[in-house]
Amino acid sequence: MHTAAPVPGSAGAPSPDWAARTATLLEEVRARSPLVQCITNTVVQNVTANVLLALGASAAMVDVTTEAGPFARVADALLVNTGTPHPEPRAASVEAVTAAVDAGTPWVLDPVAVGSLPVRTALAHELLALRPSVLRGNASEVLALLGAADGGRGVDSTAGTDEAREAALRASDGRLVGAVAVSGPVDLLVAPDTGVVRVANGTPLLTRITGGGCALGAVIAAFAAVVPEDPGTAAVAGTLVHTVAAELAARDAGGPGTFQPLFLDRLAALTPEDVVRVARVTTDATPPSTGPEPASTARAALPAAVRP
Repeated sequence: MHTAAPVPGSAGAPSPDWAARTATLLEEVRARSPLVQCITNTVVQNVTANVLLALGASAAMVDVTTEAGPFARVADALLVNTGTPHPEPRAASVEAVTAAVDAGTPWVLDPVAVGSLPVRTALAHELLALRPSVLRGNASEVLALLGAADGGRGVDSTAGTDEAREAALRASDGRLVGAVAVSGPVDLLVAPDTGVVRVANGTPLLTRITGGGCALGAVIAAFAAVVPEDPGTAAVAGTLVHTVAAELAARDAGGPGTFQPLFLDRLAALTPEDVVRVARVTTDATPPSTGPEPASTARAALPAAVRP
């Protein structure tokens, strides 16, 4: 997500079909304007809402108890981000996710800064047990939540995306999560139906503004709303649209201050042709093989989404 140039030696072969599929889904998101409920951290609420609006979706920051659950039943998708886990949104998160699972609403978990911080880590584990459609985070966050590492340096990752590959493969078999999206210089997307996909678009400027990664969780949720039965495709398409728009915006930006509004403009103006022209997507050459799943992570199969 953070590099604007191809990475030499990236694994896999070019995947033009992903660009074409994403271009089609971008049009579908804009046609349907899915309503995305966001229980997210206070630092990025405004950015997240603006990114969803620029994309063509609709945002609702319904994050209080007694409202969060009923709203999750009527929303098209839900994002839960643990960045500022105050008591009220913590309780609202559990209430909303429980309702979303019951209603078949696709939902995304973004476990910001989990690992060494006990409150958010406990919350993220409680939510993970409810089996998110997509788990999105940087490599350190994903590794920490899946029990393979202790976490990063606050919100910053100290691990590379490929270090999270095996843990993501074990988790994303439909029993723990539907798909895993690991953000980094080259984003890593893993799901049973998609295999291992890498997106090499983006710009380092996404790390120089608030919400560059957190808003991505909302974008993925918007795509999950139009393909609720296919969280892996939602993760790839959302990541690709987000990073292609950022990469194009960076070409005209003088720094972080000009980049943020340019990113919103580019996202709003992004065409399917832009996606196909700029996308750099590869897939692993061989099907993933993870071996038997550890007993500690074995769960019943994810329920099929029931939304149209």
